[in-house]
Amino acid sequence: MSAFQTVAAVLAVASLFAYVNQRWIRLPVAIALMALALGASLLLLLVDRLGLLRVTSAATQILQTVKLDRTLLHGVLGVMLFAGALHIDLRELREQRLAIATLAMGATLLSTVLVGLFTRAIVSVLGIDLSLSYCMLFGALISPTDPIAVLDILRAARVPRRLEIVISGESLFNDGVGVVIFVTVMAVASGGHPTAGKVLQLFVREAVGGTLFGLLLGYATYRLLRTIDHYQTEILLTLALVLGGYALAETWHLSAPLTAVAAGIVIGNQGRAYGMSELTRDNLDRFWSLVDYILNALLFVLVGFEVIRLQVTGRAFAAGLAMIPAVLLARLVSVAMPVVALSSAQGLPKGALPILTWGGLRGAISVALALSIPAGPAHDVTVTMTYFVVTFSVLAQGLTLGRFARQWGDSHD
Repeated sequence: MSAFQTVAAVLAVASLFAYVNQRWIRLPVAIALMALALGASLLLLLVDRLGLLRVTSAATQILQTVKLDRTLLHGVLGVMLFAGALHIDLRELREQRLAIATLAMGATLLSTVLVGLFTRAIVSVLGIDLSLSYCMLFGALISPTDPIAVLDILRAARVPRRLEIVISGESLFNDGVGVVIFVTVMAVASGGHPTAGKVLQLFVREAVGGTLFGLLLGYATYRLLRTIDHYQTEILLTLALVLGGYALAETWHLSAPLTAVAAGIVIGNQGRAYGMSELTRDNLDRFWSLVDYILNALLFVLVGFEVIRLQVTGRAFAAGLAMIPAVLLARLVSVAMPVVALSSAQGLPKGALPILTWGGLRGAISVALALSIPAGPAHDVTVTMTYFVVTFSVLAQGLTLGRFARQWGDSHD
């Protein structure tokens, strides 16, 4: 199957599921399309197992051609992060900068350690051979909240505005920390011995360097936008900013996701306010909203169909189930200290701790990172545990986040 045929097939399925959602279900696109794709995948597996129709091989071939891990982490992610960052209010972001920075860095690191230790205990009880370094690797890939899932679902959930900014900001910025931790632990798991100095150097180059590079590119593009009034060209400039900036950041070993986020914030605030006409702003919003919707649809359909490739044993199944409460507990502990310390200083509303815990959604990024682990027994069990946590996070947490927020949120916010 050619690349064109693969894209056509995925697009056809995604559009059909999107129609079903809009016609009858009316849920956020991430939840609905992943649920429909997961249900279709299980049906295909059942049909294949009964020998009625051999279709799973074709679906597997499509997934192998797409390569979700490379497609998402090395291109699509930047576009979706930029689209989400366009709507982040810089003034509100500054007001909550301490809470966002603490959660994005401190909470992610603490959650990585806690999940790693919980994983080690669970796999030991179940008799699964998984080293401590791979347990920590699972903690690193599952701890960062997924901005793609979070931003899509937050639009439909009535979360108090201050908490919405904190959750959105944390999910946009903790990728840099998560990637540094993941790369470091991966080196250890592969037999390397990175020193503390090398880890610090990696963090500064990836996170700080990526952010500064994004700000620089965003400002340069903003200066270009000010000199013309032609919305087609201006939209083309923003598209070049995202794709070109992401590619350059990866080439120079900077955090490409943070580059996209920083550039999006500059264009969404400085660019929209001073560099565009009203016609350009309207068309820019429409364009990036459409791109974001299409990519969300394609992405979560692919995540739902990934269940076809899972190599699930009885022990891996049990480990996946056990990791759901373990990851939630780690999230609760890791955000508790920042919330308690910052509630008065940052004016966080009541119910911040349970909402931040339940609203820390995991999604496609965790699946992509798990798929990037070298093939082997550790890969199979890690992907299975990741898929269980992500499925529960998107479907169960995402579906109930609005009700959860109304129950625990501040009614005066």
